[in-house]
Amino acid sequence: MSAAPPPIEGLHHVTCITGDARTNVDFYTRVMGQRLVKKSVNQDDPGVYHLFYADEEGTPGHDLTFFEYRGAKPGTAGDGMVHTVAFRVASPAALDFWEARLRGEGRDPRRADDASLRFADPEGLRLELRVEDVPDAPLVAVADDIPPEVALQGFAGVRAYAAQPDRSGPVLRRVLGLTAGGLGAGEGATYSARGAARGAWIAYDPPPAVQGQPGAGTVHHVAWAIPFDSEHRWNATVRAAGAHTSGVVDRFYFRSIYFREPSGVLFELATIGPGFGVDEDPAHLGETVALPPFLEPLRERIEAELTPLDGVGRQRGRAA
Repeated sequence: MSAAPPPIEGLHHVTCITGDARTNVDFYTRVMGQRLVKKSVNQDDPGVYHLFYADEEGTPGHDLTFFEYRGAKPGTAGDGMVHTVAFRVASPAALDFWEARLRGEGRDPRRADDASLRFADPEGLRLELRVEDVPDAPLVAVADDIPPEVALQGFAGVRAYAAQPDRSGPVLRRVLGLTAGGLGAGEGATYSARGAARGAWIAYDPPPAVQGQPGAGTVHHVAWAIPFDSEHRWNATVRAAGAHTSGVVDRFYFRSIYFREPSGVLFELATIGPGFGVDEDPAHLGETVALPPFLEPLRERIEAELTPLDGVGRQRGRAA
């Protein structure tokens, strides 16, 4: 019998859908102060951008990513879909900073309590900033107009809709090793993943009556971080529990396993590494379109299909 895989290290990335890459880049780099650390494509649909926003180093655990389906209609989160992505901040003073900044951008932020600020991006994706007392090292991007002490620090967790969240519990606890709880009373069914260095949570809320519809402003999938070279053990573990997986998929920047948990949320287990520096100078991440080797022969055709992003958002080095 093979050894059990090592614990999940919180979230790796959360991938969403945008219909407008230019507005998306402007909001997440200029307004939210994130670094565009990889400008690549959906490897299963290479005519579609895959944009990654993160901290200054492009660290897994702070990668909010988007597929651009140009002109996509707004979607609606429903049963079996993630509806909110939550980031950590250091203090209530950070929430004050973001409340004022976002209000100035017309985002209409709302304080849920002294530890939480909720708002939506320009396409309706729900976001939350939370003050959490955790030992995780802050994952911060550099922005001249956002002091580091109030900057986003990495993922806190995600919130999903589920009509029967108890169906997900056994898989989350017994297979993935998550722990029940982690948020306060009234926060829904919550499960936390905490590894050697960091953690994150997923919370389940009762779904709305309306049926979910993927589209702009919705979450495509949630990726949990696993140590490098543990992917085959994780794939065997998930399959042994009866889930259908994609098998191990080499995404060049990380290796992935995809499957749906019982409530319907698409999960990915993604390795911490090789990382975004495998094909770009870390000082110049995201400045040009990066392609995995198997797509490099198609570069001219692919780039001709992508939305021009020159002059958009916060500029670093060459035009973003």
